Amino acid sequence: MKATLIAIVLAAGFAAPAQAAPVDLDLGISYYNRVLTPEGVTRESRYEEKMLRRPGHVWVERVLPAAHGSHDEHGGNKKVALKSSQHEHKHFNPVVIPRHVMLEKNIVKVEYIDAHDKVVVAIPKAEYENVNFDGSWENSFYLLDPKLVAAMPLSKQVSNVAGARWREVEKNGVFQRVLWDEQKQIPLIIESGDRANTFYRRVDVKLQPTVSRAQPWANLKNYAQREYSDYLD
Repeated sequence: MKATLIAIVLAAGFAAPAQAAPVDLDLGISYYNRVLTPEGVTRESRYEEKMLRRPGHVWVERVLPAAHGSHDEHGGNKKVALKSSQHEHKHFNPVVIPRHVMLEKNIVKVEYIDAHDKVVVAIPKAEYENVNFDGSWENSFYLLDPKLVAAMPLSKQVSNVAGARWREVEKNGVFQRVLWDEQKQIPLIIESGDRANTFYRRVDVKLQPTVSRAQPWANLKNYAQREYSDYLD
């Protein structure tokens, strides 16, 4: 969803203007997805995430219902995220464990930090797909690659947010619209779908009024280091 259509626009030769310097952000992100199946069944899903954006670091954690493993602010899980089976084999669930993406010397690294079990799970590049990570620093840090967004034509839709502009692209009945905050370098709304109404996706990004001092990736003293392969059967 993030880059398919806008990558087409960039390939067509639209020039991308210079980017503003990124700023630290605390974000609340809501995801909505609707699909109409060939059987005529409409399926909907919603979920929310919290995100911290700092230079060289992106922290993302799923907002979980209290009955299914609620957590303290910024990664302090109250219930076990890496659950044991009858054979004492831990099962790794990347959905419920906070993800930490790093950029070190232009190399992207990703790990999952389980505060309950005090475990850091490193993910090798070969396993990115298994944890639904595309390997892109831009998609992690900005949610969308700013160069691809800048390549999208400006939309006629009027923005009611100061400093943000709508951009839109459509091809073969499939559209994508982005409300992009030029100063913060972050999308406030991402919409995609098709004119036949068989699918629709929307991402709403809420900027928190203040930036916390939290750096949950820095508080890892006495944490065990694990590899993704440790959890494979």
